[in-house]
Amino acid sequence: MKTLSNEKVTIQLSEHGAELTSIVAGDNEYLWQADPKFWARHSPVLFPFVGRVWNNTYRHEGKAYPMGQHGFARDMDFQLSYEEEDAVVFSLESDEQTFAKYPFRFVLEIGYRLKGNCIEVMWNVQNTGDTTMHFQIGAHPAFYYRDLDVLSDERGWLDFGKGHKSLQYICPVEKGCVSPETHTLQLPDGVMPLTTTTFACDTYIFENDQLQRLVLLDKQRKPYLGVSFRTPLVAVWSPSATHPDVPFICLEPWYGRCDQVGYEGELKDREWMQHLAPGKCFHTSYTIELLDI
Repeated sequence: MKTLSNEKVTIQLSEHGAELTSIVAGDNEYLWQADPKFWARHSPVLFPFVGRVWNNTYRHEGKAYPMGQHGFARDMDFQLSYEEEDAVVFSLESDEQTFAKYPFRFVLEIGYRLKGNCIEVMWNVQNTGDTTMHFQIGAHPAFYYRDLDVLSDERGWLDFGKGHKSLQYICPVEKGCVSPETHTLQLPDGVMPLTTTTFACDTYIFENDQLQRLVLLDKQRKPYLGVSFRTPLVAVWSPSATHPDVPFICLEPWYGRCDQVGYEGELKDREWMQHLAPGKCFHTSYTIELLDI
């Protein structure tokens, strides 16, 4: 476990999955603490798949491979490859274990840097093989609702920005996969109330670069945490449909998503895949900002 601190924020990071496990400022813990009663993770990185492949199987060049939800990186041990006072980088390299599930050579680097009241999360994917690499990558951080009262239906608010009066979304419908049907989320003032019934659809998946920032507000509509990103998709999830008393919400920037129901085509033809030529690198980042310190 690694710890980074500055005058505002302290974070903890695990080599297992290169996962962010704590965000503390003052007396507040912002990051969900992985109680298995609800969800036994904090902020896993999703690689080389985001979401589920249909029937937990995908095909590459005519061969079928097994793959569980969200890939395998979150369940593997990374190596600490870089460290300084305000930043660390962890790395994972393909090996015989990964080749059995995913036939590409790669190095995945996941980094974290503190900047005042912000945490920059950095991803670098290197194709170290001699064929084009097809992959996805995504974030899955879970944040506490502020001042939770389990006897109340109210949880707070999610601010999409005043410029967004409506948004198009899709959601999982069967075996964790989506249908092509789109739904409209109406947002008269750009803000969605968060209640025990908000996630009857399980997950809101917003495609096509509709959003670049999400902000959590408390029940008095005071902002306390923001997530900024440049990803083509972002998802919002909480398991309140099965656990109405769940105390967290996930804000998830994604480069990719699950299959459509019934998809049995080739890996390279899946929707929202990233394609990386031999010897090339894919680099991006997103930022978590604490707004009440």
